[in-house]
Amino acid sequence: MPDFELVSNYQPSGDQPRAIKELTEGLKRGDKHQVLLGVTGSGKTFTMSHVIKEYNRPTLIISHNKTLAAQLYSEFKSFFPNNAVEFFISYYDYYQPEAYVVKRDLYIEKDFSVNEEIDRLRLKATTALIEGRNDVIIVASVSCIYGIGAPDDYARQILFLSKGQVIERKKLLRNLIDIYFTRNDADFTRGTFRARGDVVEVIPAYQYEEAVRIEFWGDEIERLSIIDSITGDVIHEVESVPIYPAKYFVTTKDQVNRAIISIEEELRERLKYLWSQEKYVEAQRLEQRTKFDIEMMREIGYCSGIENYSRHMDGRPPGSRPYCLFDYFPKDYLLIIDESHVTIPQIRGMYNGDRARKEVLVEYGFRLPSALDNRPL
Repeated sequence: MPDFELVSNYQPSGDQPRAIKELTEGLKRGDKHQVLLGVTGSGKTFTMSHVIKEYNRPTLIISHNKTLAAQLYSEFKSFFPNNAVEFFISYYDYYQPEAYVVKRDLYIEKDFSVNEEIDRLRLKATTALIEGRNDVIIVASVSCIYGIGAPDDYARQILFLSKGQVIERKKLLRNLIDIYFTRNDADFTRGTFRARGDVVEVIPAYQYEEAVRIEFWGDEIERLSIIDSITGDVIHEVESVPIYPAKYFVTTKDQVNRAIISIEEELRERLKYLWSQEKYVEAQRLEQRTKFDIEMMREIGYCSGIENYSRHMDGRPPGSRPYCLFDYFPKDYLLIIDESHVTIPQIRGMYNGDRARKEVLVEYGFRLPSALDNRPL
């Protein structure tokens, strides 16, 4: 696996060499918490770049807002141009969470707008980790504490293709649809594929410049090529290629069926409780909404707000947190919290704010109690 390669015209000076030495020794000794202090402009980012290089493990850097995260991403990208420096922040341009205002008897549906470029960068970040690369730095906002699906489920759905592999063209197209690619022969963009005769072309969800061309001879893959997604020119041929799912929450039919059984069991228990408390309106509302969601899952495999059933989909125990970016890293990764005096209280506040909003939804029959387990870290 490649090591970190630090590129800079400058050498550590002043207190920096001692800080680098002590921090690195602390990491190798197994110290769980260390603090680097320094005024603005004292070269803390440069110092941490040297620590990352010396420790040589995948690294997650958390900043408390998008602007600072973008600045850090730019700086680390310049220090490590030959390594996988990735960006992971919230992909919402606009986000209105689901809520219920009791005083006004007003239910507010979830509404959002997704930034496609940031979505691509997020998928690119986790792809680098799934590939098992050692030289990965991910600069993230506190968005990294929110659920993105289980890494094992995601990895199991990767479609591995190789030259000489026997697979029906029709089955390949079905497999691509199962991992959330969409067919679009006219507008060929990331997360889509097109099929013309014996040639299938796919643009991975984390890409936009390159695509994979799969050429068939009967039911056998005769040729695999990486091509320019705009011109169609062949960049180079490959012997094999992985196609990563276009979305994080990838579920199988068996998972959905198991989740439905678990959801129905929780619904029965919750309805029994609401009836015992004479909350008939809440019970009717909950039964109607949940049964509609279950029917949607049976028919098309998902429903609006399916993340509220993530505990059932993942098979997690009550009270457990959802899988998030942390789970995509190996156990011995390095975590750096920038401006920790601001970031750590913010993480705590996000958990409390999310829970307060969802407790109201649960109390008034808009969600099952398991929705509380779809929470920040």
